[in-house]
Amino acid sequence: MTATPHLLVDPGRVEANLARTHAALSGLAVRPHAKTHKSLEVARRQLAAGAVGLSVATVSEAEVFAQVCDDLFIAYPVFLDAERTARVRALGERARVSVGISGTEALPQLPGLHVLVEVDPGMGRSGAPAADAGRIAAAARDAGLVVDGVFAFPGHSYSPDGRAAAAADEARELARAVESLAAEGVAARVVSGGSTPSLGFADRDVLTEYRPGVYVFGDAQQWELGTTDPADIALTVVATVVARFPGRVVADAGSKVLGADRPGYASGFGRLLDHPDARVSALSEHHATITGFDAPVGTRVRLVPNHVCSAVNLADELQVVGSQPWRVDARGCNA
Repeated sequence: MTATPHLLVDPGRVEANLARTHAALSGLAVRPHAKTHKSLEVARRQLAAGAVGLSVATVSEAEVFAQVCDDLFIAYPVFLDAERTARVRALGERARVSVGISGTEALPQLPGLHVLVEVDPGMGRSGAPAADAGRIAAAARDAGLVVDGVFAFPGHSYSPDGRAAAAADEARELARAVESLAAEGVAARVVSGGSTPSLGFADRDVLTEYRPGVYVFGDAQQWELGTTDPADIALTVVATVVARFPGRVVADAGSKVLGADRPGYASGFGRLLDHPDARVSALSEHHATITGFDAPVGTRVRLVPNHVCSAVNLADELQVVGSQPWRVDARGCNA
């Protein structure tokens, strides 16, 4: 029996999540975000399910996933210094690579590189105003880059009442960006967006491509947002009850396994898959305090992390029900 704590994946649920998502996004190209799972095995399954390519977070992630995918989008405005430029150039010999840009201050010095202009859909992180997208695209074109289109991430969809509004914001700003590019004589072949919470509100009149990430595993955030049913959650953290007190138990999985994320709407630091009324009410580095649940010391429980991407990023491998472990191949690839 594998020692606790460890991450456990149900491959049947993974396959069901893939099939359900592709059906829901019928008519759109699906380019999943691999930063959620960081696993070549999961990527292979996503591509076999019909994904057109993968989104990644960093150049080093792209280098890993080029082993199984020949169409990669680094979905951030990457600063390509001399060292990263050389790496992206080498990567381009193995796969078609595109990167995000959000301004003209530091355009990639790599003629022929494919780029998409990032647009702020109302989240207030990176991304240019839609009205500036055409100017940025024209500058990129004049610098010898190949402008494929525009993209956005509606991160403000991570809100119990904001999913539909965030999707509408994204569609509106991307449509404006497409018009801005057209005014500069640049055609937006790709209009890329999406998040797992806003998936049910994808605007097919604007988007051509969708980039969900968490959908493949699910997590407690999606559970509480109502975008994932507990029966569909495919990754849990298996932990053991190590102490028991009136009103609470303590399990051996803390922030170094579950991750420490707790958005404002979350009811705790995680959930128990088999005990929906229980909550992880506090975390330390190696312990989870659980309320609303009682069990003898030695009992194993399945915890659902709030943010599965963070939990996977902390692991070297994923245990798999009925199979050999899957490696977290892009472990540590955060640059």
